[in-house]
Amino acid sequence: MGYDDFQPEALAEQLLELAARSGAQAAEVYQSRSLSKPVFFEANRLKQLESAQAEGTALRLWKNGCPGLAVAYGPVEPKALVESAIALSHLNEPEPVELVGATKAIYPDVGQAVTVEQLVVWGKEAIALIRDAYPEVLVSAEWECEVETTRLVNSQGLDCSHTDTTLSCYLGTEWVRGDDFLSVADGQTQRDSLDPVALAQQILQRLNWCKENVSPSVGRVPVLFTAKAADMIWGTVQAALNGKMVIEGASPWSSSHSCKVISEALTLEQRPDRGPFSCPFDDEGTPTRPLTFIKNGILQLFYTDTTTGRRLGSGTTGNGFRPGLGSYPTPGLFNLLIQPGSGSMLDLIAQMDDGLVVDQMLGGSAGISGEFSINIDLGYRVSGGQIVGRVKDTMAAGNVYTALKQVIALGGDAEWNGNCYTPSLIVEGLSVTGRQ
Repeated sequence: MGYDDFQPEALAEQLLELAARSGAQAAEVYQSRSLSKPVFFEANRLKQLESAQAEGTALRLWKNGCPGLAVAYGPVEPKALVESAIALSHLNEPEPVELVGATKAIYPDVGQAVTVEQLVVWGKEAIALIRDAYPEVLVSAEWECEVETTRLVNSQGLDCSHTDTTLSCYLGTEWVRGDDFLSVADGQTQRDSLDPVALAQQILQRLNWCKENVSPSVGRVPVLFTAKAADMIWGTVQAALNGKMVIEGASPWSSSHSCKVISEALTLEQRPDRGPFSCPFDDEGTPTRPLTFIKNGILQLFYTDTTTGRRLGSGTTGNGFRPGLGSYPTPGLFNLLIQPGSGSMLDLIAQMDDGLVVDQMLGGSAGISGEFSINIDLGYRVSGGQIVGRVKDTMAAGNVYTALKQVIALGGDAEWNGNCYTPSLIVEGLSVTGRQ
């Protein structure tokens, strides 16, 4: 994929040496490089092929105990980067220097790259399957292979690096029927191969459910969140498990360690060796490890970086990640797994006498408060254990924490939605309003 010429060792070591000569007591170099080759389709046809490469270097140092962080994208002038970091350190207050000690580890590439030609074949296959069933539908798509390399070196002797190859795809359809506009979208993220047939079938199933528009059930009714839509729920849970939120008193679970916080049907884990976003070490150089945050509804653990772990007295869990290259490490989650139940989503629907399926929504997450009121972009009415049609002009409101105490069922249909592996689930306690 064009990575043979990536040799960051000389630059990283040069930056550490220059920082030491400039009076820095400690320093670290974080390097990231990515190469992506996306394939775009628009209005059922191949639109364009691209190749995008990005490279960035972040230098963090401490002089007189004060931290300074400087970033360069593309070619780096080492002396200028060190001078910039030192100048910024003069503006900051002193803090403890917390760097991982001497460890050397180079992890092999995880994942399998595929050619642009294969991405094009997959894209055309998925679009053809949808167009065969619905010739009036317009399809757009993006298929991509991305290789990312990360290296972290510090003045304490740490030197670790890893490379990931990730495949992803997105498929969106637009169906216009008079004044009625319908948008259905889905995607996949995998390591070694994408499945255009499975993705097309997911889209086709939803198009079939949307043939008829029906009135929604209103009031307090059971609501099924598909694996795609459940991301809204787990975003709030991730915030509540953040050790930094605990220190600030913002998490409602700050004083709930070893207490039951959600339904006993739910177990939440982090598995660094699973899925398309596996990671052997965090952005501080701490090795990642399997963690159980909630077991059978009982809170076991908060996730932390080094600084947060010290303040909590628990130590780091290996979850110090940078939101961006120019950011300091902060507690972050990856590969959150919600242990699935059993049965397909259709099996869950069969359990509902009268209710609502939420598949796509407008608006962001509920936030740390857990309160939400969402417009349902794509949802379906359930009656007698079957989907009878699509609902429009419908809203659902409630509280995430309350809803997770009232989980009726978990599906066995878990799939990756970003870096979260989640099944579909049915909850009670939500208020549904809509046009009758």
